[in-house]
Amino acid sequence: MPSRLVLALMLALLPALARAAEPVTFSASDGVVVHADLYRPQGQPRGVLLLFHQAGSSRAEYVPIAPQLAALGWLALAVDQRSGGGYFGGRNLTAAGVRGDPGYMAALPDLEAALVWSRAQWPAFRPAVWGSSYSAALVFLLAARHPADVSAVLAFSPGEYLSGASVRAAAARVAVPIYVTSATDPDEEEAAAAILSASPATVKRQDRAKSGIHGSATLRPDANPDGAAANFAAVAAWLASLPGP
Repeated sequence: MPSRLVLALMLALLPALARAAEPVTFSASDGVVVHADLYRPQGQPRGVLLLFHQAGSSRAEYVPIAPQLAALGWLALAVDQRSGGGYFGGRNLTAAGVRGDPGYMAALPDLEAALVWSRAQWPAFRPAVWGSSYSAALVFLLAARHPADVSAVLAFSPGEYLSGASVRAAAARVAVPIYVTSATDPDEEEAAAAILSASPATVKRQDRAKSGIHGSATLRPDANPDGAAANFAAVAAWLASLPGP
């Protein structure tokens, strides 16, 4: 089927996919109300994925991605962080509840809140944490702080984006399986490789996409029509290789 037709069909399905999301809220340690969308698989889940967005974005970044992950058997929780906005057409409800733009590091309690909430909801599963751009940096801090609660890290375009925190230093404390990928750009790929090399994990992979764009948008067919399908297939294969809970 021609790629343009596949893209048109997927875009036509986006409203239905969005309706499949279940809105949830939980509180960060400082009292900020964090909003998220939960996508449930049919049948018994194989695990939990916590999906965090890039700068200026929201849980809407995952509208065409999370349903595909749910179809693979994952409970997928797409989270609004307090540092974000309306990129990809969504409204960031968590950001709307705080004043101004608090910055990237200020969003770490939102990631921690999602982790705590998911552990309470599904105690049998240690979530895999998935970040996009600045949150691809934050997930290394999250995993380093909570090694007993995180099963794997997926980082889409990680870099040293965080004021006052070294992502490489955090990665040096992360031993769970790690998957990183980036835009098809030497600088992004080098930044990701530097972070990945710091980790002592025995299971880790850097996927150098033939057609990749920044962050998790590399999996969106509307943002990356030439590479989204292949990039998603690579992620799906890596997820399938992970051990059970």
